[in-house]
Amino acid sequence: MSSSTPINRRSLFRLGAGVGLGLAAAPLLAACGDGGTAAKAEAKSASLLPNSAVRNIGLKPDLQGTTTGVPQGFFSYPAKPLRATKGTPLKGAKPISATMETFSPPPPARGKNAAWQQIEKLLGGRVDITAVPADDYGTKFSTMVASDSLPDLFMYPESGGVDNKAAFLQATCADLTPFLAGDKIKDYPNLAAIPKGAWQAAIFGGKLYGLPIARTGTGGAGFYRHDLFAEAGVTDLDQITDLDRFIELCKELTRPKKDQYAIIAGATTMLAMSAGAPGGWRLDAKTGKFTVDLETPEYRQAVETARNLYKAGCYYPGTLQMSGAQKAQYTDMFKNGKGAYVYDGMPTYLAPGVGYIAAMKAIDTTYDPRPFVPFGKDAVTWMDNIALQNTHIKKASGDRVKQVLAFADFAASPFGSEEYTLINYGVEGTDFTRDDKGNPALTKQGTQDVTVPWKFAASAVPAIFSADSEQGVRHVHDAFTKMIPMMVPDPTLQYSSPTWDSKGSGSLITLKGDALKDIIAGRKPMSAYDQLVKDYLAKGGEQARGEFEEAFQKGKK
Repeated sequence: MSSSTPINRRSLFRLGAGVGLGLAAAPLLAACGDGGTAAKAEAKSASLLPNSAVRNIGLKPDLQGTTTGVPQGFFSYPAKPLRATKGTPLKGAKPISATMETFSPPPPARGKNAAWQQIEKLLGGRVDITAVPADDYGTKFSTMVASDSLPDLFMYPESGGVDNKAAFLQATCADLTPFLAGDKIKDYPNLAAIPKGAWQAAIFGGKLYGLPIARTGTGGAGFYRHDLFAEAGVTDLDQITDLDRFIELCKELTRPKKDQYAIIAGATTMLAMSAGAPGGWRLDAKTGKFTVDLETPEYRQAVETARNLYKAGCYYPGTLQMSGAQKAQYTDMFKNGKGAYVYDGMPTYLAPGVGYIAAMKAIDTTYDPRPFVPFGKDAVTWMDNIALQNTHIKKASGDRVKQVLAFADFAASPFGSEEYTLINYGVEGTDFTRDDKGNPALTKQGTQDVTVPWKFAASAVPAIFSADSEQGVRHVHDAFTKMIPMMVPDPTLQYSSPTWDSKGSGSLITLKGDALKDIIAGRKPMSAYDQLVKDYLAKGGEQARGEFEEAFQKGKK
């Protein structure tokens, strides 16, 4: 996983602040390392992957999805949601325990939560789900591991985790290969809608251990004010032919006297994609050589461009230093007209009430925010949002694993289904009513009831929908239609590196992000970039490279 200066990209997709994880799990790690399977580099066998299939419960989208990953688009919510699961999947099962992180206030307990009660009625069984604030989830996970009190189903922390992940999973979690590999997943049709790329990240130690919380493949390249770009003569992003032209445009968009600047916070990720840099690692399929993004001339060019933009005064003062925990602060600055471009993950664009379309329309009807698409002849998009994270099932009997999988299949029900409606909107009449267009509108009670994190048990690829803006749905669909074909496969999904698993989204991303902020802001010279590359490789990057290349060679045999 690569970083977006100055913010960890993953934190932008989570609608919340970053998660930290301490070392409380160390006693278990030592035990796993001594008695379990040592983590090793390996190629991930395609035979472990479920056979994915498009899920169709009978709804007709307004904008068609594609087999390559462009999501379906809907302008209105189905008047009569259809069932996506059969009967009562948990009938006769003992209560299932689940622990997930949440980005919302604590939900009402079952007894005061109409949606929770109705979900369990459809399931035919009880689910005791614990919602843990995102900032506290890493600590909670460490405590559960150290005390051997993991629930039946749990979400793996998004940042960090245990050092020897393969050994931890082997010692603690159910091997899902016998239940989901190949055509076996047909018993769980909603889970089968998860694309194969997401399942690749759930393979460890030659077995399938995780259930992906699937996303749309790429998290996008941020958002821009189309109205401001048009004022500067750019009515189509294709008119931005290269990075130099983008610098010229940003200078035109920077108007300090109006308290308006070209860039809020950071743009390095977008610039790197526009330059054609890899999103983490680049693989030469002929030689098996892995090259980390920092080593490529394209990524360096992106950093130099960001540095030049900062020197030209194109960044809103003070925002480059903002962290993921300050996301709401800097995105609100963009929404209030302080900037022409902001980096944020695509899922936030159409978020009800707080998304860019709804929030900015309420401020000024002339504001026209749209998804940004990487520009230039060498532009690519990164496969950086294929899954939020994995959930795992604690070791249990085959029958118990099937019961938990049935619950996960329920949680992964597609847009417009009865199950999806309950999870996202609750019970009609109590948690939501219908607006004049027939779309669900949450009641005061509904805003509380739907904060139970059912959707993090498992999730199929989300559809594109907004009750606020048909045009917004079109903008997102158009952006994905352009970006999905530009998406470069992530080679780390096919090969495993224990070092990368433990450091890639932890210590290495922190090292990289901090150093790039200093370089872009001019506190360190551009020559410090070379030292960053050396430090990055010395502190884990080179070891990860060796493991990836070893895995590649194993895969050829």
